Amino acid sequence: MPTIPRVTVFIPVHNRQRYITTAVDSILAQTFTDFELLVVDDGSTDATLDVLAGYTDPRLRVEANPRNLGIPATRNRGLELARGDYIALLDSDDAARPNRLARQVATLDRHPELAQIGSACDFMGADGQRIHRVRRPPQGADDVAASLAFFCALTNRTIMARTAILREHGYSDDFSRCQDYDLHQRMSRTQRMANLGDILVCGREHGGRFTRQTDALGRDRKREICRRALIEAGVTPGEADLDRHYALARPGKLGAALNEDYLDWSEQWLAQLDAANRRSRRYVPEALTRVMTERWAQVCWHARRQLGAGAYLRLIRSPLARHVPTTLLHRLRPSPGWTGRR
Repeated sequence: MPTIPRVTVFIPVHNRQRYITTAVDSILAQTFTDFELLVVDDGSTDATLDVLAGYTDPRLRVEANPRNLGIPATRNRGLELARGDYIALLDSDDAARPNRLARQVATLDRHPELAQIGSACDFMGADGQRIHRVRRPPQGADDVAASLAFFCALTNRTIMARTAILREHGYSDDFSRCQDYDLHQRMSRTQRMANLGDILVCGREHGGRFTRQTDALGRDRKREICRRALIEAGVTPGEADLDRHYALARPGKLGAALNEDYLDWSEQWLAQLDAANRRSRRYVPEALTRVMTERWAQVCWHARRQLGAGAYLRLIRSPLARHVPTTLLHRLRPSPGWTGRR
């Protein structure tokens, strides 16, 4: 009888013959060795399965769906097939750093209160060249939970979770996009989740990614998750408010709409959310305040291009400014005579 591994590394794959070896090789080269690598092929029509058949490492298990089932069903099948106490997730076009499993296993062993742990990640292009961009999600469990009301604060490709807990919650068929965000937000009702500051995974950016091809669907699904999170906090948003709330985590995309009216709305909305949450206690109030302060600071930072120094004045005059770190205030302070307008 084969030994049960501590960790199952799970990679779902569909038509990734060009990239799958990078993902698989990065796992087989881990410093932590007590794992199985489970790859579930979701009806690939290219040579992905032929590429995988070329491996002889006994830690690699390859399973094939009878037909293309889609992302949520394939992820749920991976949860069913996983044998490890922990399950580490990786996308089929990404790469894990050699110490990824070791760092995350040690963290979950040391913190039994955590259901899952993610990390920071950097990026590469289609050709494998590094892109100068790093995603650094919030680290503390309370801040992660509160951030989920605004954006997905855990990066799926970096997650290691307790298999039984992830299996209990599962992925929803209602979310062909953003099924990870949906899962994290549902889990946050009863589970604690955090992120490491280490960069443990390198994600690949290329035109063939499903997320690149379904932007409109992704926006719709994220809005619905935000709506649900806000209702749980005690605020029922109308469509206009939901659109504006969604933009709080993406102020760079507002363009000319990032004006005085939007700043007025943001201050009032965040105050309303804070008051409702203090009644509902859905999120730790101090954590939500930190998250809202960061959102407010980012909105003001982006508004400087249209409003000039007035955006900085709005920032420091707001009640939220009490919680903005002094170092950030200094960084946002405009130089004398600068307006920011073009």
